[in-house]
Amino acid sequence: MTTAVAAPFRFFSLQVVRTRRLGPSLVRVTFTGEDLRHFFSHGRDQSLSLFVPHPGQPAPVVPIELGDGWWQGWRELPDDVRAVMRSYTLRSLRRDPDEIDIDFVLHTPAGPASAWAARAHTGDRVLLLGPAVADNRAIRFRPPEDADLTLIWGDESALPAVAAILESLPAGAPARVWLEVHDPGNIQDLTTGADAEITWLVRQSGGRDTDRVESSPMALDALREARLPAAERPYVWIAGESGCVKALRRHFVGERGIDRRRVTFVGYWRQGMTEEQLRAAE
Repeated sequence: MTTAVAAPFRFFSLQVVRTRRLGPSLVRVTFTGEDLRHFFSHGRDQSLSLFVPHPGQPAPVVPIELGDGWWQGWRELPDDVRAVMRSYTLRSLRRDPDEIDIDFVLHTPAGPASAWAARAHTGDRVLLLGPAVADNRAIRFRPPEDADLTLIWGDESALPAVAAILESLPAGAPARVWLEVHDPGNIQDLTTGADAEITWLVRQSGGRDTDRVESSPMALDALREARLPAAERPYVWIAGESGCVKALRRHFVGERGIDRRRVTFVGYWRQGMTEEQLRAAE
């Protein structure tokens, strides 16, 4: 039985339907489950908490029977029993049948969630903490109604969010987008009705997590050289590695003079830190 946590979020018991490689280090996992009829989201950069089992476990261990006390109960479980929790972005939601897609970046060396995604197959069970209300606080992309230009930057961890955001933009809306990947094979065809100019930046690295910090100078150079369309009320959305995100925010606010209240910035990961360490540091 699924236990509600706190509206507008709840737990969803799901299983893998299929997987598909999108590139050398990207894989899409599609999930289904009866609970998804209660899943609602406006998409964009909808954030989710995914719980996956340890190798050898048939399902993730999360004490959802404790209701609002699940978090403390989960934290008190032994490390090798407690389900692995990671934050991801909803890539897409479909009905008839009810399915959701989540895109994973496969790291080298692999973390526990990356390793799970690499070996995921039909029937594998997971638990998801996600939205039961379409407009919820885990959606961060919220341009002001008067925005006359949308500026977006993201690395591979933000690619699913950027793809969903582009699909949500109004037809003809002006947008400039920079996406940073470590392998040209990870470049995707993105769909949008907006007037969007998309620039792909390819890092020259060995593909290890430790290489990804090099993205910051590359991103700054690209943005400093960019000639932006004339706009009086631009809106900026930046997501990816925390250090790079902060540097790019300083660029947009300090060098471009964009009102900091019109800049949304989200650190999806931090160089040299696991998600557990990142949460502890917050």
